[in-house]
Amino acid sequence: MFLNYIKEFFVKKSLKKNLSSAKNEVFTRNVQTIGLLVDESNFRFSKELIKELISQGIASEKIEIVVFRNKFKEKKTYSRPTFGKKHINWKGEISVDFLSEFTEREFDLLISYYDLEKTILKLITSKSKAKFKVGFSSVDLKLNRWMIDTKMENYKLFISELFTYLKRIK
Repeated sequence: MFLNYIKEFFVKKSLKKNLSSAKNEVFTRNVQTIGLLVDESNFRFSKELIKELISQGIASEKIEIVVFRNKFKEKKTYSRPTFGKKHINWKGEISVDFLSEFTEREFDLLISYYDLEKTILKLITSKSKAKFKVGFSSVDLKLNRWMIDTKMENYKLFISELFTYLKRIK
């Protein structure tokens, strides 16, 4: 238990370093690729969330999702690439390939679909090379370029607001 607190401290330190060197890019074109970072510890509607994105005209093969779970079971098979706390080391480095590839990919849009501040999720968001980042207003304002004030369960409103905004800035 005590070691978890120490690890959290060092990961937060790494997060602070990432946030200080973050660049804000200008978003000037249509959304083609979407990265979706979902906290499924309390939210179980990832399929429905993806369907909403598809209904907005995004091709399903252009949506890449990674899922975080507080209680990650090593022997369980998950339908989506899933990670837990143990996949981030003390230095804030990622130890699984799919998550490293996710953060290195230059998505047009990263949707950080979590409303509770969890250091590991914030770290993944800050490490992402996505051009435009969107999340919930209840999470650190430095992480995302645009925040939507709604509840996680209200995914239809979230996606609707997101695409209304994106159409306006084109």
